[in-house]
Amino acid sequence: MSQKFQEIIDSERPVLIDFFATWCQPCKVQSSVLTTVKENIGEAARIIKVDVDQYPALANQYGVRGVPTLAIFKKGEMLYKESGVHDVNRLTALLKQFQ
Repeated sequence: MSQKFQEIIDSERPVLIDFFATWCQPCKVQSSVLTTVKENIGEAARIIKVDVDQYPALANQYGVRGVPTLAIFKKGEMLYKESGVHDVNRLTALLKQFQ
């Protein structure tokens, strides 16, 4: 997974990573928000979900201490990381900012 993950975040277009857990209620809310964000931005950015229980090493590598944590990468560099539920407008604006 880590090599595949590296290939994904090395992308020229921004990649939003949603670090989540299946048991996390706020993560379910964030997931529905991300569906709308994807509709707003189309192909301008990718949105990938990473289950921290399935990939704990990946979560550790990026300092994920709580879920949901959202991180935005472009060309392998982390440009943004914050825990908590984000709203549609904020995420859409962030992704457009990093295009």
